[in-house]
Amino acid sequence: MKHISKQILTMLALLLPLLGLFAAMVQTAHAQSVVSYIVADPLTGVALGGMDTVSYFTDPAPLKGLPEFETEWMGAPWHFANEANLEIFKRSPETYAPQYGGHGAMSMARGFVSDSDPSIYAVFKQRLFLFYSASNREAFLLSPDAAARQGQANWPALSKTLSTR
Repeated sequence: MKHISKQILTMLALLLPLLGLFAAMVQTAHAQSVVSYIVADPLTGVALGGMDTVSYFTDPAPLKGLPEFETEWMGAPWHFANEANLEIFKRSPETYAPQYGGHGAMSMARGFVSDSDPSIYAVFKQRLFLFYSASNREAFLLSPDAAARQGQANWPALSKTLSTR
């Protein structure tokens, strides 16, 4: 019996440091969010799926950006349809970037983070809001002031859970 106890203690002495290392790796992996601060195309990494964010404000419908008109902002590349829109964005990116990093505006108002679809949007009080679905956009538009205010209140805490890349 004494011999078996000694073997168990020896095995524990060898395994405990490995378990500690494993726990540290799991904790580090868990601490790093898989959802990024700026919503970007999962394949290209380009913000807004490559859409020109300035065009939401200046054109009847948003335009697809081109790689030759690119800038980096908040850890993500942004594409623009032309040089003029690129320069406008560079001067005031906070004005033209979507609210909440491009995460779903109605989801943010409800207290959680979701992706969005750049083709489902609303410009409200000169700010760009993106949505996960058309029904979320409709819910937002029923009471846009309240939804925007609640989203703004939730964003500081929820944004801390997001990866900056």
